[in-house]
Amino acid sequence: MDDRSDDRFKNISGFIAPAIVIILALLLVWSSYYTVDQGERAVVLHYGAVAGESEPGLHFKYPFVTSIVQIPVRQETLSWEKETTGDGRLEVYTKDQQPVSVSLTVIYHATDVTNVYAHYGDLPRLEASLITPEVPQQVKNVFGQFTAISAVQDRAVLDHEIQNAIRNTIHGPLTIDSIQLVDIEFSQSYEQAVEARMQAIVAQQQAEAEKQKRITNADAAAYEVKAAADAKAHQIEVQGQAEANAIRARGEALKENPEMPQLVAAEKWDGHLPQMMPPGGSVPFLNIAK
Repeated sequence: MDDRSDDRFKNISGFIAPAIVIILALLLVWSSYYTVDQGERAVVLHYGAVAGESEPGLHFKYPFVTSIVQIPVRQETLSWEKETTGDGRLEVYTKDQQPVSVSLTVIYHATDVTNVYAHYGDLPRLEASLITPEVPQQVKNVFGQFTAISAVQDRAVLDHEIQNAIRNTIHGPLTIDSIQLVDIEFSQSYEQAVEARMQAIVAQQQAEAEKQKRITNADAAAYEVKAAADAKAHQIEVQGQAEANAIRARGEALKENPEMPQLVAAEKWDGHLPQMMPPGGSVPFLNIAK
């Protein structure tokens, strides 16, 4: 019985040694290469010291000597919005002390992965060190230079100032691709006051329009009356001038033709003699010589 056990142990031992060798060979082969995904770069370390960088693709390394740290270089997004579970929207104040809730998005990408690893270790620590503290502070500083009204009326200028402030402050192994001021919300009381003021302005504009309309209509009516009066006066003047000319013409004619009245009367006579005549009166148009 003991001889049989020894034989079995010898047989098993004969299989274990080759199996261990095969496993070690597989581990050696498995640890001699690595891959880098598109959108990432690899920091190559030899015994923990930075030895270089690797581009996307298949690469070989020294087993048990080389280690790899992969860092994304694709665009990353940081948002300060209601939907986020992190910092949420930014609460700031305008120059005239009006509270404002700001929704902001920053898009960036890493440009120097070796620098990222050497100074921050990974992207989350880079964000926590460079971006997360600076963005809220710069947004507060910029909004403090605008009143509530100018922040609304000069929205493009506000956006430009916020972008410049953030870009000029954040320096490191990264590039800020986009800064978007998504939304700004004022307090409910301020929005109600703005709405009331706008309604008052609209009502004032409507009143001014009605007033101008009445003035225009009154001016038009007055112009019509004046035009009618001028036309009537002109007509009277023309008629008077015509009558004066006619009288003057008749006077000139009488001067030159003393018998003109009798001629005119004869032209108008219907040929009948008057039936009654005053004593001593003469018969019209008949001049009988004695």
